[in-house]
Amino acid sequence: MVIDVHAHAIPEEFPESPGWPRMEPVESGDARVLEFGPFRFRAAAAFYDAEHRLAAMAADGVDAEVLSPFPPLLNYTLDTSSGRDLCRFINGSIASRCAAEPGRFFGLGTVPLQDPDIAAAELPEIVRSGLHGIEIASSINGTPLGDERFLGFFQEAERLQVPIFVHGFPTADDRLPGSAVGSFGVAGEIAMAAVSIVMGGTAEKCPDLRLAFSHGAGGFPLMLTRAEHFWRHVLSGPDRAPRSPTEIARRFYYECHVFDPRALRYLVELLGPSRLMFGTDFPAMPREHAMTTLDSADLPSDVRRGITADNVRRFLRIE
Repeated sequence: MVIDVHAHAIPEEFPESPGWPRMEPVESGDARVLEFGPFRFRAAAAFYDAEHRLAAMAADGVDAEVLSPFPPLLNYTLDTSSGRDLCRFINGSIASRCAAEPGRFFGLGTVPLQDPDIAAAELPEIVRSGLHGIEIASSINGTPLGDERFLGFFQEAERLQVPIFVHGFPTADDRLPGSAVGSFGVAGEIAMAAVSIVMGGTAEKCPDLRLAFSHGAGGFPLMLTRAEHFWRHVLSGPDRAPRSPTEIARRFYYECHVFDPRALRYLVELLGPSRLMFGTDFPAMPREHAMTTLDSADLPSDVRRGITADNVRRFLRIE
């Protein structure tokens, strides 16, 4: 059984509304162009068409996908009303796709975190709609997720037991060359999100929060050993949390598309095999690299089974 926890979707079309995305056909072929403000992206048919997705799953040996919004759709710059309506439209599109293929597609929605109170109020509808959780970006208009203004939202998600998938999304930074945005930029952002949650107090205040980080949490696991050393030997007083950074980090889940079997084995050893989930970023990226990395990591069969299916089921509470 292989469940891809990191697979993105785009609605086939959007209603006309100021500031909303558009999906424009191309001159030939099945692809469409997603236009959202200055952002333009050529989206393969698998992004919006279920038949193309199912064919790709069969070719790749994937039994089920967890569909989440394509990250550029997580636009927190819209005003609250327009942002909420866009989230509801995207959520309805994903929920309908999942309802049409039960057992093959499981859905994650999104909420307008530019207004944390409104976002929290949307969570009961996520539960009612049949979606299995939500996806959020690694920061909200540059504000870290561990900021106090988002604590009430995370507490409500904890109360309702709504799983949250945190997706790395780069923000503008002149320190990065353009060629590094998609690699180091994404990895750096998701690492900072993990640091913000684990070290900033949110994890301590929300001990039962169900949260997963994309992309292996970037460089966070490698530097976790340094944080552990500081916690044990350097920090004191109010700067020293009651639990170690590693203990806190092992509460959460990590999508483990890290491109190299050595990195995958490190995550298994550091974070624990029960906390890793197979994901690919399909169809933004081909699944070949993720499958090859998993196949070449030489993991025990029970560890592999946990990564490809059991841990996803536990995270999303899928029977």
